[in-house]
Amino acid sequence: MDIRLVKATTLDAQAIFDIQVKAFMPLLEKYQDTHTNPANETIDRVITRINNSNGGFYKIIVDNFLVGAICILSKEDLHFWISPMFILPAYQGKGIAQKAITLIEELFPQAISWELATILEEERNCYLYEKMGYIKTGVKKNLNENTTLIYFKKVL
Repeated sequence: MDIRLVKATTLDAQAIFDIQVKAFMPLLEKYQDTHTNPANETIDRVITRINNSNGGFYKIIVDNFLVGAICILSKEDLHFWISPMFILPAYQGKGIAQKAITLIEELFPQAISWELATILEEERNCYLYEKMGYIKTGVKKNLNENTTLIYFKKVL
């Protein structure tokens, strides 16, 4: 399986938006986090992220097929934030997210830290990030009675 990242442009916005909705819709239905779930975002939000001068979206390409995306934001030049990252449901659980994180970290060797947040109740996500060297910061944010965001950080 050939996995690579390609910097997204505005021309990719619709495709990224469609995958984002497909990837996050099951979580929206499960947790009812209507105000924070990326499935409820607009395409304008995707375009804003693509064009952000302090980061951007990277397409996750598997065997020349767009299967997801990872968005990063540089904070203070050397501290990076990942959000969102998503993969089409049919491609989840195949090691693609793990490889995408490795690739994005390699693209920015100057980084001294990486941070992200995920849903605490999604144990597979938490396991992935811990396996990749991310440590729980202790910060949690209740989104509703069903959902808690938990924050992770990796210091290099």
